[in-house]
Amino acid sequence: MNRFSYLQAESLEGALAALAADPGARLIAGGTNLLDLMKYDVEQPDRLIDITRLRDLDTIAETADGGILMGALVSNTTIAYHPLVAGTFPLLSSAILAGATPQLRNAATAGGNLNQRTRCHYFYDAALPCNKREPGSGCPAIKGVNRNHAILGASTDCIATHPSDMCVALAALSASVHVAGPQGTRTIAMADYHRLPNGSPDRDTTLGAGEIVTGIELPAEAQRFAEHRSYLKLRDRLSYAFALVSVAACLEMGSGGAIRDARLALGGVAHKPWRRPQAEEVLIGRKPDDASFAAAADVLLEGAQGREHNAFKIEFARRAIIRALTQAAAGTPQSQSDKRIA
Repeated sequence: MNRFSYLQAESLEGALAALAADPGARLIAGGTNLLDLMKYDVEQPDRLIDITRLRDLDTIAETADGGILMGALVSNTTIAYHPLVAGTFPLLSSAILAGATPQLRNAATAGGNLNQRTRCHYFYDAALPCNKREPGSGCPAIKGVNRNHAILGASTDCIATHPSDMCVALAALSASVHVAGPQGTRTIAMADYHRLPNGSPDRDTTLGAGEIVTGIELPAEAQRFAEHRSYLKLRDRLSYAFALVSVAACLEMGSGGAIRDARLALGGVAHKPWRRPQAEEVLIGRKPDDASFAAAADVLLEGAQGREHNAFKIEFARRAIIRALTQAAAGTPQSQSDKRIA
């Protein structure tokens, strides 16, 4: 680990000024990802700016239109168990509980979860080339051990996957990200927040230079998916591990048992949470059965490309989508305490 200086920011304005003054600085709150990256010499910041004292970023509040706004410094544990989240957006609670251990959830923050880097083992090994660490150096995962890697949205530059469970649920719920920066504040749709590699694999998000995430907003209209939803996470071991494939599935059921609306997002398969509205449109007006769910899965997985060790994920994801939608339709969401598939 390199030597670095440390600053305790007392205000958002102070943190923004410190970032502007030192482009080599990094923000730290829970540190559950950044400290690992520093230990492996993947990140070598010359200064850490501690933002844990920033006021108004550690609360969850209802918005004027009935949605909720979660501050960037709220812990994952607080989000998962907060009555506003668990009661009205239970998909998000379930996704977070499917993630890391309780100890990590207690430390990890909403903003940190949103901005965590890939867990690709080539990225973490500073002795190996990696386009995400050093653009142009190559991607050894393409012809290497790639069991956990992307089958959608990848490129010849990078086939890593985004590791967050929380973000998959946020994508399905059409969340938005609140950001502050040198040019003021702005809001980024969750669908536009994370990037595909596309020639710049070192850039994970659309955050601008010197910008800080201040909060995540869930829209009121997503509450209609509270009853029929499921977060299904499939992994190599039932204990806390990153997803081979995860599915966030939400349905709104109409009269006569037909599907009125749907939301569907995948994790563990791409550089970002994978959502394709065309797949959701396939479900509207149809009966909640295997044929409908398989049709949606085919659209969502269109263009999937497997490699030597991860080609199985295409059919694996297809079956997971059908199972998660079946759970959602029945109103029997996957349990995150008893991880056996319902």
